[in-house]
Amino acid sequence: MLITFHSQASANITMFGDVAKQLIHMMGYCENIPGIIDVDDVPQALLNLQTQLAEAEKRDVAQQAEAEAEEDPWEEKEPQISMTTRARPLIEMLESAIADEVVVMWESDS
Repeated sequence: MLITFHSQASANITMFGDVAKQLIHMMGYCENIPGIIDVDDVPQALLNLQTQLAEAEKRDVAQQAEAEAEEDPWEEKEPQISMTTRARPLIEMLESAIADEVVVMWESDS
């Protein structure tokens, strides 16, 4: 499933459903599809997301250090993309929505 975020302040953003739902939850919203963040609530959603991403980043660093100590140096592994990297377009959308005082919505692209 794909989820698309919409705002009049920026272009649409489409993400895989599992990642989008995690980010929605980090913003402090239930993962119901469709959903909306009212104009007055966008700043708090951005703050919640940034706070949750910072905490997740700390956990990821600790887990990665633990995993590197146990891994086989000759084994090929796929690079991991952090939630902070995945969230960057949404953060920019939220910042633009705050500046333009508009809502942010999301819906399923099934």
